[in-house]
Amino acid sequence: MLQRVDLVDRIAVEPARSLHVEGFEGDTIVRSALEALGGAAGVEPLWAARIWKSIPVAAGLGGGSSDAATALRLANDLLPTPLAPHELDSLAATLGADVPFFLRRGPQLGTGDGSTLEPRELPQDYSVVLVLPTGVTKESTADVYRRFDERAGAAGFAGRRAVLLDTLASVRHAVDLAGLPVNDLVSSAVALDLVDRGAFRADVSGAGPVVYGLFLQRRHADTAARALQTVGRTWVTRPCP
Repeated sequence: MLQRVDLVDRIAVEPARSLHVEGFEGDTIVRSALEALGGAAGVEPLWAARIWKSIPVAAGLGGGSSDAATALRLANDLLPTPLAPHELDSLAATLGADVPFFLRRGPQLGTGDGSTLEPRELPQDYSVVLVLPTGVTKESTADVYRRFDERAGAAGFAGRRAVLLDTLASVRHAVDLAGLPVNDLVSSAVALDLVDRGAFRADVSGAGPVVYGLFLQRRHADTAARALQTVGRTWVTRPCP
């Protein structure tokens, strides 16, 4: 399941005499997105983009993918003949499996490589604590999947998928999200810390290393976030419907 939260980067795109991206020296995906859009539309990618980063880099939160999707949408709106939504979706998928998600609204179930999306109506009335543990860095995608294969992680996939779909069908209240299957790529002891501090669900986000905890009450989320500042950087945020 893919869910937005309100920890966001800001992106601005405007016409320019040449393509350039400012604000984040480590960017490659926004530039690639604008180049790809120009190619698909048959125009020179004459845009200036500026990025204001708030989402931690390489943390499993989709920061780069959301930046790319936002740049695509803004630049597409500047075209004399914008690409149709399905064309923009297809282009986004070439940049990363989760980029199309950030062109959609609301929670989405991603299947296949994650770019095939199905909207889901899910509760949004909870708070989210994000913890980026100190000294932990994101593993390469290749290493994550290599370890997954080494431990035969795909075994039992059909059963886990059935549990996921059954749980999604039965969700009525935020606390019902606790029944969703755990992340079978990576795990973290920080999730147990969040549960001990009142989270009704906690797990690693994507391939990590950020860990999230879901709380019914904002005040409990604030308390947990303060306590876990000894573990790493923390944020208290909420879902974006």
